Amino acid sequence: MYRRLSRADVLEPRRGAVINVRALITFLASHEGGRTSDVRSTYRPLHNFGEPDNREMWFGQIRLDENDKISPGESREVLVQFNAEPALVAELKPGRTWRIQEGPQLVATAKVIEILDGIYRAV
Repeated sequence: MYRRLSRADVLEPRRGAVINVRALITFLASHEGGRTSDVRSTYRPLHNFGEPDNREMWFGQIRLDENDKISPGESREVLVQFNAEPALVAELKPGRTWRIQEGPQLVATAKVIEILDGIYRAV
């Protein structure tokens, strides 16, 4: 169960707050330097909202159904869950694009479609 957070919670997030983002993710094909294996429901890469050499990144989990997968070279609309941090909240607006990385390696790009139901905290 989740409850909607207030503006104060967003400005000073507490443990357990999450941002739910509907995004279009495009994975690079293996021959383009992308992953060599499929992505499954527990995939939690780094999300880079800066330039390619930026080292300030965020963890975010790409949520898929239990038996679902995304292969290298595919695009898919997915749910991405981030821990709610003020600096990240400021970055997440519809149309915003970002890089998905495994360490320094670019494996995908993503674009915010919408922020779902505001920001929530597990209760």
